[in-house]
Amino acid sequence: VQLQASGGGLVQAGGSLMLSCHAPGRYGMGWFRQPPGKERERVASISWIGTVTYYADSVKGRFTISRDNAKNTAYLQMNSLKPEDTAVYSCAAASFGHDFEYWGQGTQVTVSS
Repeated sequence: VQLQASGGGLVQAGGSLMLSCHAPGRYGMGWFRQPPGKERERVASISWIGTVTYYADSVKGRFTISRDNAKNTAYLQMNSLKPEDTAVYSCAAASFGHDFEYWGQGTQVTVSS
């Protein structure tokens, strides 16, 4: 499964970005990020049907994960961005009942203060 993520960039604090990830197939989708010098963390995830979502505490109320299965695409809308959101963001896909097993290339998100 090839995942294609896009939408990263440079934004000022308080701004917004939307990330997109194209993933053909029936998979749960997740967004992960790895800040410089830190470990990767799961930011948000969504089930195939879209009824089950997860958000890291650090992004609750600011980020929204969604998906359009007709387009095989998952999205991460990021609002009220903070400098600490700066990281390489990657999308991943998981078969039902499995851990995230397919990964896309990362996209850099940089938030300036």
